[in-house]
Amino acid sequence: MPLTRDRIIGHDIERLAFRFTMLNGIDTVECQISDAAMDELGGTRGTESMARQAQFLALRDAVEGIASDMFDRMSVVRGRIIRIFTKHVQKSLPLPAERIANGSEAGEDSAPSLRLIVETRPASAPR
Repeated sequence: MPLTRDRIIGHDIERLAFRFTMLNGIDTVECQISDAAMDELGGTRGTESMARQAQFLALRDAVEGIASDMFDRMSVVRGRIIRIFTKHVQKSLPLPAERIANGSEAGEDSAPSLRLIVETRPASAPR
């Protein structure tokens, strides 16, 4: 059963993690995501601690989805904390700005390519 959204606790500067809770029915499940994992998920590095809540809010659906999936794969133990690290975050596709800078689109290799558009007309057709 997927976990449902609950409340935000906030950034823990000592643990370098963002803490939040989710619900399993009526039971509260404590969760946290490391700063590094949240940066990986957001495609950034070194986000300031005072910007972590805004970052979490922007990534909340994805973070909670990861926490819920992890919870479903674990045995249920009361009081267990779901901890998300970078190894739990799948490498995301490059951001649009990165694709433009690299000259490629998602799913394509970065080698330059030429696209030919050919128009065929009968030799006797007017131009």
